[in-house]
Amino acid sequence: MYPNQEGHTFDMEYYRTKHMPMAQRLLEATDFSIDEGIGGGMPGSAAPYLAIGYLLFDSLETFQRTIVTNGVEVMADIPNYTNAKPVIQISEVKK
Repeated sequence: MYPNQEGHTFDMEYYRTKHMPMAQRLLEATDFSIDEGIGGGMPGSAAPYLAIGYLLFDSLETFQRTIVTNGVEVMADIPNYTNAKPVIQISEVKK
């Protein structure tokens, strides 16, 4: 999740076409999706996040193994598309 704060920039095209496919490959994610923030809860208010990226994994263990071996490379790419510091959360999808 990339907080939307004054002065933050975000290159959605780079994130969508380069960063997330690279992260999917290096972290062995099964899929990814992206939310682009377009507004807040009140009409005319700013979105709290510039973007939220989701990587889906077969297991928590897969993520933990691959983030140790390839996380530095994934994180090093962040300045290529944003100056915002990401907030990372691990969640379990519930339907």
